[in-house]
Amino acid sequence: MRSVCVYCASSSRIDTGYTEAAEALGTLLGKGRWRVINGAGSFGLMRVVSDATLKAGGTVVGIIPHFMVDNGWCHSGLTELIRVETMHERKQRMADMSDAVIALPGGCGTLEELMEIITWRQLGLYHHPVVILNTNHYYDPLLEMLNRAEDEQFMRSQTRTLWQVAETPEEAMRMIDV
Repeated sequence: MRSVCVYCASSSRIDTGYTEAAEALGTLLGKGRWRVINGAGSFGLMRVVSDATLKAGGTVVGIIPHFMVDNGWCHSGLTELIRVETMHERKQRMADMSDAVIALPGGCGTLEELMEIITWRQLGLYHHPVVILNTNHYYDPLLEMLNRAEDEQFMRSQTRTLWQVAETPEEAMRMIDV
């Protein structure tokens, strides 16, 4: 079974356009029989993707540190739940279990995960597609910053090949279905 790691917001106070895109992606993943790997969150886009994937007949494996379970932040209806000790272990397991990554909009945690997986690709530690789902042009400022980093010689132009940018869930699916 092909597996995709989905990074995304746990916030529930966001525009419905983001929620609709997350639901569409989860539905496509479930119908396409992709196994979703995520952080097992019970809120925000993470929950929306999980619920839509499950509703469409897919499976979701959540990986979550014990302290998050203790705080009640864990989705209780996933196909499989893996408890780990640390955030670092969580991210490593998510990457190890995936054949691709899709990053939806999110906050500091999502941005940190995205930048880390791109860095791992650059270092040869992750060899699968990384797709940025740029719903509502959310990631435009980050993409502009990455362009500036290249323009000012902080990174090589080849670095741009480490990720792809999709505007829609359908486009993101085509990018990971290699």
